[in-house]
Amino acid sequence: MVSEDFLRFPEGFLWGTATSAYQIEGAWNEDGRGLSIWDTFCRQPGRIRHGESGDVAADHYHRWQEDVKLMAALGLKAYRFSISWPRVQPQGVGAVNDAGLDFYDRLVDSLLGQGIEPFVTLFHWDLPQALQDQGGWMNRATAARFADYGRVVGERLGDRVTSWITHNEPFVAAAAGHLTGEHAPGIQDPMAALQAGHLLLLSHGLAVEALRAATSRPLRIGITLNLNPVQPASDSDEDRRAAVRYDGAVNRLALDPLLLGHYPDDMLALFGLLFPTIKPGDLERIAAPLDFLGINYYSRAVVRNDPEGPLVEASQVQPEESEYSQMWEIHPPGMYELLTRVWSDYGKDHPQLRLLVTENGVPVPDGLDFDGRCRDYRRIRYLRDHIAQVHRALEAGVPLAGYFVWSLMDNFEWAHGYGMRFGLVYVDFETQARTMKDSGHWFGRVIRENGLDPQAGG
Repeated sequence: MVSEDFLRFPEGFLWGTATSAYQIEGAWNEDGRGLSIWDTFCRQPGRIRHGESGDVAADHYHRWQEDVKLMAALGLKAYRFSISWPRVQPQGVGAVNDAGLDFYDRLVDSLLGQGIEPFVTLFHWDLPQALQDQGGWMNRATAARFADYGRVVGERLGDRVTSWITHNEPFVAAAAGHLTGEHAPGIQDPMAALQAGHLLLLSHGLAVEALRAATSRPLRIGITLNLNPVQPASDSDEDRRAAVRYDGAVNRLALDPLLLGHYPDDMLALFGLLFPTIKPGDLERIAAPLDFLGINYYSRAVVRNDPEGPLVEASQVQPEESEYSQMWEIHPPGMYELLTRVWSDYGKDHPQLRLLVTENGVPVPDGLDFDGRCRDYRRIRYLRDHIAQVHRALEAGVPLAGYFVWSLMDNFEWAHGYGMRFGLVYVDFETQARTMKDSGHWFGRVIRENGLDPQAGG
């Protein structure tokens, strides 16, 4: 019997999961794949927990057929995955590695055969090392190379793949890779971070043009941003101003040029001469029309004024009364706050735009019990409470088209190595055995019922 509190989603709502190439594929030096900046970064002492790497990861390159069967068992309507640029173009330019494209050909055909819509992400941080050697995202030529790469992939897969994402979280690639140095390529330079951020957005716009020219079929093209609702740590004027600055850096610095065609005035004034040169036509290309905006939400940001904070003189605080995962505060209402804010601020200029939650998930300690079962109740509760907020946003009029869990399976979690598990599927990294977690079975029911009881589970 269905509860009267049951939250039903619109017919055709896309339920999916997401992964990225470097985090799951492995096969780092097989079938002509070139080096990526993460291959290099992982070999630098002290960069990755326990010196781990994505050399093998979840071995998806060899076990993709088994993984597609798991997706089918879940009943997924969509699967978001990324293409490994160095697997397709080992040098980031020029010669195309047909064996690499063949892998994605097979994967796409298998997904379509199971009735699962492929969402292809062109870039999820694994820049070819050969391009990094020429300056990487600090070199304007890389933006043009990215468009060329997008055209190559579009020409090969565009006859079957309709939904495309140019970049995953360009803010993270710019900030974690070029400001804090926590991610590849490990640079710590504010000017480099701002230059990389601008050129990542420019490359997005160029890739949108390239993808649309690659096939005569109509495509749905978007970009995925990591966004956070930002709240001041106190009512003080200093903390309120810090929250505005922080919001400018993590949210508006990408949203405004993509959807309004200009950078935020307060950010331009704050960064001053640090901000890169914007050439004629850059902003017009960055603001290329989008069919959807992907939003990755994990937590909110509660910030205080901090003169030592990088770039915007603000830093996050962790409220004592909150619940926490292994990485962040757990704050489900932030999902509703974020979705409604984005639509309120930008929807009037883009009434045809659709929003997708392209990542949402939680790292909590997982393990197999004596009977081989993974009882990850905290993940179920996290997903349940966040999906309920997605439904709340739908009821408030936000045009949401789908929700993707991060992640399909446990994987290589960047600088954290294999210490953080996000998957609906448990991966034993010694044997590569896959086990559906309780959260996977739970999410499968959500998909079948196209909704959930907000009080049940977890």
